[in-house]
Amino acid sequence: MIYDQLLASLSQGSVVMATVINVKGSVPREIGAKMLITESQCIDTIGGGAGEAKVITKAREILQSGEKAFVEIDLTGASTRQTEGICGGWMQVFLERWQGDQAISIVQQIISELKLGRSLTLVTPFSDGSPYLVKETEERKQKKGSEAFIETLQPAPILLIIGAGHVGEQLAKVAHLIGFQIAIQDDRPEWANSERYPQATFIYSHIDQALTELSNHIYFYVALVTRSYYHDLEALTALLNRDLPCSYIGMIGSERRVIQVYEQVKQIGISISKLQAIHAPIGLDIGALTPAEIAVSIGAELIMLRRGGTGRSLRCSTIGDVSIL
Repeated sequence: MIYDQLLASLSQGSVVMATVINVKGSVPREIGAKMLITESQCIDTIGGGAGEAKVITKAREILQSGEKAFVEIDLTGASTRQTEGICGGWMQVFLERWQGDQAISIVQQIISELKLGRSLTLVTPFSDGSPYLVKETEERKQKKGSEAFIETLQPAPILLIIGAGHVGEQLAKVAHLIGFQIAIQDDRPEWANSERYPQATFIYSHIDQALTELSNHIYFYVALVTRSYYHDLEALTALLNRDLPCSYIGMIGSERRVIQVYEQVKQIGISISKLQAIHAPIGLDIGALTPAEIAVSIGAELIMLRRGGTGRSLRCSTIGDVSIL
């Protein structure tokens, strides 16, 4: 999470946050995408290339001056003017210097709330004033008032990995890399521990404990990569009886194992419609064999569902009537 990195950087000194606040056409990043710039490093990206280099140069000036600024990145590739790329669109980026105890306090509050699964509204004034957090009613007033960038900060989706074995270990690495908060559930402390899973925010020994403590998380994804059919059955029964439906449930295993679990779950009265929402066997078909490859397969499926992708090869894309191939 970028706010964890912002907090760490603020402990060392001033940081410029570059935020994409407006876009038109085809661009590499979305509104709200952020990048952090300090004297010695850049964290994350707003799209790379010449446009990002332009932002970095301006940010280094702002580290000294403290003056806010807008940077426009022209990606139209127009031959009549200097552009920073040929994606076809245009981006506007706002640069703001963060520093001192007030900034650290705001970032700490953001991190705390997001890790609890709660959303917040951050207001960044374009002119005078520092960024601040508001409640929903205050947000409505703010929209009628001074110019500012107002954004709702959503908690990172959480992935509960049930089963702390070899696949679970690799999946935690992949899922953390693609932006998921990680929780682990396994009844074996020698497997489910912070040394083996440094990415995990939460580690649980029992499924009921995990579902109770994570009940407020709206973006709740689950991967069942357990060591046995019986552990699948226990976890799946609890998950399908959860009051708030899961954003995703995937279950590892052969088709035969999956069918056996489904038959047992149906016998305890869980509807077929709930079973149809489960992704099993888990992941996309990329021919994965090793734990690391299986983790990539699962991670790809998580991205596809979260971002609305199709899962097909980009090689099949066309531009108009002319095939790229």
